Amino acid sequence: MKKLFAIIMALAALQATAKTDEAKMNRFIDNLMSKMTVQEKIGQLNLPVSGEIVTGQAKSSDVATKIKNGQVGGLFNLKGVDKIREVQKIAVEQSRLHIPLIFGMDVIHGYETVFPIPFALSMSWDMDAIRNSARIAAVESTADGISWTFSPMVDICRDSRWGRMAEGAGEDPYLGSQIAKAMVEGYQGNDLTANNTMLACVKHFALYGGAEAGRDYNTVDMSHTRMFNEYFPPYKAASDAGAGSFMTSFNTVDYIPATGNKWLMTTVLRDMWGFKGFVVTDYTAISEMIAHGMGDLQTVSALALNAGTDMDMVADGFVGTIEKSLSEGKVTMATIDQACRRILEAKYKLGLFDDPYRYLDSKRVTKEIYTAEHRAAARKLATETFVLLENRDNLLPLKKQGKIALVGPLADTRTNMPGTWSVAAASDKYKSVREAMTDALKGKAEVLYAKGSNICYDETLELNSTMFGREMRDKRDAKVMRDEAVAIAKQADVIVACMGEPSEMTGESSSRTNLEILDAQKDLLEALKATGKPIVLLNFSGRTTVMNWEKENFGTILNVWFGGSEAGDAICDVVFGDVAPSGRLSASMPKSVGQIPIYYNHLNTGRPCNKWFQKFTSNYLDVDNAPLYPFGYGKSYTTFAYGAPAISSTSMTEDGSINVSVKVSNTGNYDGAEVVQLYIRDLVGSISRPVKELKDFKRIFLKKGESQVVNFTITADKLKFYNNELQYICEPGDFEVMVGPNSQEVQTLTFSLK
Repeated sequence: MKKLFAIIMALAALQATAKTDEAKMNRFIDNLMSKMTVQEKIGQLNLPVSGEIVTGQAKSSDVATKIKNGQVGGLFNLKGVDKIREVQKIAVEQSRLHIPLIFGMDVIHGYETVFPIPFALSMSWDMDAIRNSARIAAVESTADGISWTFSPMVDICRDSRWGRMAEGAGEDPYLGSQIAKAMVEGYQGNDLTANNTMLACVKHFALYGGAEAGRDYNTVDMSHTRMFNEYFPPYKAASDAGAGSFMTSFNTVDYIPATGNKWLMTTVLRDMWGFKGFVVTDYTAISEMIAHGMGDLQTVSALALNAGTDMDMVADGFVGTIEKSLSEGKVTMATIDQACRRILEAKYKLGLFDDPYRYLDSKRVTKEIYTAEHRAAARKLATETFVLLENRDNLLPLKKQGKIALVGPLADTRTNMPGTWSVAAASDKYKSVREAMTDALKGKAEVLYAKGSNICYDETLELNSTMFGREMRDKRDAKVMRDEAVAIAKQADVIVACMGEPSEMTGESSSRTNLEILDAQKDLLEALKATGKPIVLLNFSGRTTVMNWEKENFGTILNVWFGGSEAGDAICDVVFGDVAPSGRLSASMPKSVGQIPIYYNHLNTGRPCNKWFQKFTSNYLDVDNAPLYPFGYGKSYTTFAYGAPAISSTSMTEDGSINVSVKVSNTGNYDGAEVVQLYIRDLVGSISRPVKELKDFKRIFLKKGESQVVNFTITADKLKFYNNELQYICEPGDFEVMVGPNSQEVQTLTFSLK
């Protein structure tokens, strides 16, 4: 009782302190805003790019003059603590009210210590490690002057033609929500005023991953029921975790561009979810509403501000038109004040008014960026993201002996290892797979190398897919390159083939219609296979690709995605057995592009297909409905056996719970990690319900011969959904609960909610 009383008193004290702090902040901002002109208030809503790292189509100019005039609220993608200090000095020493700037950057999956791309991170199902990756990114970014990151991207994606699948967490709302929460907690920590935490920015709000045809920036259209049940959960989880800012998406929602959508920015985000931070647009999203057919720049700028969008990234719509709209009664002073207040509150919470130079300690740069500790964490996490798709003859792990032929266009490139959206990367510090393998095998085995082929025969396609310093086109004849690779392969005991997409073949504006292996690489692999030598296929990609041909022709396939700055060493750790692969797919891998969108938690049809082919059921003539590899799938060097699951009760009430347990044993010859997954199906509902939904998972580590009983608790929260009236409810009835290593291989029990 004394302990409980102490906890209650401590919570009360924290709440009192929070109220005091908020009152103090409000007084400060009230006083500051009373001194601001209309132009200075609108200036806080302006976010031009620095010009050093530019994405998109527009460029801002004359930034320094605008800062002096109080027409800039922040800058982004300016790298270097000394450069940022000089710009901050202009704001706090040369502008009238000395309001500091906020400095943002696309720190998507690490700073100079680059972690695997976010899609790869989701394959780890390791929330502690993902949270720590964001924590390390915050430490390094803030050491170099950055206090705001445009991350996490939490868009659900079920169409791997969309290049930005690389930046998200896959197809599942539950897994995506857990990752969104972990990332926000990692970036922001427990104290935003600490000089090693930073403001998170959740993007892209909303539904960007649902773009039609997988084409970037394209139309999105779906029911509100689908939004709330399948696409909104990760955004809400990030908001609930206390994210300080949100970013608008480029697409339409209910035929209105998200940036100008009041239902989205105000009704859902602020009124329903209670979000208290500020909303920034994506790059030129306000001016792009003109192309959407919403009016001229003045009209769309007013539309965005009135919708609840607070900050204009690059379009110059707010600073260029809002004062005119105010004079014409198209926006109110109260709306401008509200947006300005939200920006100032973020700066206050970051401690910038107390010390505008708090993130500009040049001593931190040499001590806290790309450290041995950070690199070790990135290397370990990268090993957890690799998904072993096939190992039919137990070729992996390789022994460190003999001669190894390392072949492929991605075998000796440093710049492609970090993956897309690694704008702060220092690739000259990183190892290629060739360099890492040479180090790993020094004195033990010989590495023979040949590039073997370009990415593809089409030079234009390759150039468009290797931008931003990733160019690697070889001018030699294709047959000459292929013959060289075959020659060294014949000398070797085993071939390690590094194939797939270059890093910029995924990411923003990198949509594809054909997801099969590229032509030049396929020809190379066929030539290598003809040698009769065993082949380990390392597949690099930022999305799920179509790998029927590879599965048919190669017994050993390891998807390594893009593993970050330490990818080379991490790949060697797994290939040579220092670490057993433990990645599990966070998105279903299709057999054909024609199956897309494909995802495990789909609704049933009135004519479900029980076997292929069956006329007048929901199937294809040419391929069955199942994915090539299902959600949650991944092999290991060891094997895991699942006992029969047990359930504590076959019925529960809404205020009760039941326990599901299963014994998992490592029955193989290697220590390894397993991801135990729990799915639930609501058999009868007021609306059609998915055939199964991930509701919990546990990542466990077992030494060979070791067993562990894994327990899951089912409460009413795990049974809730949004009905057709958008009420968040659970309904009485019968349920199936499934436990297994992936979404297909499950054991099923039943229970009922009374």
